[in-house]
Amino acid sequence: MKRRHLFHLLAGVPAVPVLAVLAACGKRKASAAALKPGARVLALGDSLTHGYGAPPDAAWPVKLGELTGWRVDNAGINGDTSAGALERLPSLLGAGASSYDAILIGIGGNDMLRGVPASATRDNLAALINQARAHTPYVAVLATPAPDAMRAFVGSLSDAPFYEEVAKSGQALLIANVYSSVLSDASLRSDRIHANTQGYAKIAQQLADQLKAAGWR
Repeated sequence: MKRRHLFHLLAGVPAVPVLAVLAACGKRKASAAALKPGARVLALGDSLTHGYGAPPDAAWPVKLGELTGWRVDNAGINGDTSAGALERLPSLLGAGASSYDAILIGIGGNDMLRGVPASATRDNLAALINQARAHTPYVAVLATPAPDAMRAFVGSLSDAPFYEEVAKSGQALLIANVYSSVLSDASLRSDRIHANTQGYAKIAQQLADQLKAAGWR
């Protein structure tokens, strides 16, 4: 809205301070407060979180902790599904010592590989987000690419669309195009669907960059 038009509209409205309205027109939504070094972060996921295909100290939760100074607990289990993660999360959050400042959810790839209906995966992800947000407002969802051998071969994997849907509806931060970009590069993979040491390091760096852009660090 042009300022001269705004002044005309407000000329007869003395109860509304003109400068305050002008400031509001350009105001952006405040970003989340940064998590402090030493913050406890839960990384909930499957083999990509666990770090399959690389040494344990190369898993992206380890590397993310090194980049951010956070204490990142790796709760990735090889072969896990969204239903399995949903079953595990209450116990991870229920222990008295398990107070997390942030929760990163990266699950669903095995659902797609096993032909689980997308609607079931969406429902499980939504439930995971709800439980996580009851624990902390800092909840992020890592989108996993839809399995496609041809797209993987030509280096053009893309995120399954339901991740954006559930993140938006659950008011969680969407981490997009991280797994997809890394797993599209054969030099960063240990096999068809897992990263290698260099790949997990790149995942961690891209995660750190997106979390910084979101105001988490």
